[in-house]
Amino acid sequence: MCDYQLNNHASFPGNVEDRRSAKSSTYSSSIQAVGQFLANKYGQAVQGILLYGSCLRAGTDQDGLVDCYVLVDRYFAVYPSTWLARVNHWLPPNVFYGEVPVDGRTVRMKYAVLSLEDFERSVTPKWFHSYFWGRFAQPTAVMACPSQAMTQRIIEGLGNAVVTFLGNVVPQMPPKFSAKDVWSVGLGLSYGAELRAESKGRVSTLWDSNQAYYEQAAHAAVSAHFPKVQVIQKNGITWYEMEPSRWSATRNRMAWAVRKIQGKFLSILRLMKAAFTFSGGADYLIWKIERHSGVKVELTPAQRKHPIWAGLTTFWRLYRQGAFR
Repeated sequence: MCDYQLNNHASFPGNVEDRRSAKSSTYSSSIQAVGQFLANKYGQAVQGILLYGSCLRAGTDQDGLVDCYVLVDRYFAVYPSTWLARVNHWLPPNVFYGEVPVDGRTVRMKYAVLSLEDFERSVTPKWFHSYFWGRFAQPTAVMACPSQAMTQRIIEGLGNAVVTFLGNVVPQMPPKFSAKDVWSVGLGLSYGAELRAESKGRVSTLWDSNQAYYEQAAHAAVSAHFPKVQVIQKNGITWYEMEPSRWSATRNRMAWAVRKIQGKFLSILRLMKAAFTFSGGADYLIWKIERHSGVKVELTPAQRKHPIWAGLTTFWRLYRQGAFR
């Protein structure tokens, strides 16, 4: 067993007290079991275990997979295979599947391995694409850490993701906008820079499920890091006002256009890599696409034996059917 303590800390920019947790003061036994499984698996290499996604919002695993990030000190310290360590470094993260028995049933998890160094760099403007800072800007809980100091370090990184996210979205906003406006635009842009199977209403669902977090995160980040944006309270609603710069808006749109092209290519590479690192990856991807888009695809036995070929032949068919946006 590992000495790591399971916590209920969650991301919030700056020193603002966190007011967003996994729907309750403690996680369900299933989520705690996942955190302990990952802590035991990676041992002293673990710098933090992060929980995100639908299971964080619900506080339990429901009927899906528990989504986690495992932050480690070094890739070569956690893999018996040099190949796995190298591809994790070249194209992070590596994604894996795991199962843990809890109360007579099987809890399933999908977890990604990322080094602490890559994490801290990926939540800053040094990381051009939105894959990481767009994801970590959303509600993310620190489930396990070796120390309180490391917990605070990771929370600071999650806060940096919010600042980086907003910094790449605010230039596109009108002179007056709300927290919902900026998050809706930003999440739409970041999702559009990947191969996403979610429906068009996904952004609204995310806002509705964690409105308090998104409002507080925007207010804290803008107040502390965006001096040119004024925070206005009117009739109980927080508004943000600024003088738009045409040049900044044009440059920002160009950057997102590049991210969109770059992201599609990187998404395909990550899907192909997951075919090797993710046990049952092909079935999971098809299930995920069907769940969010309604597009149903049946894999042949030959495709299951050759995941790369399956991915290439299936991708175009899914794209033509509107599964990716």
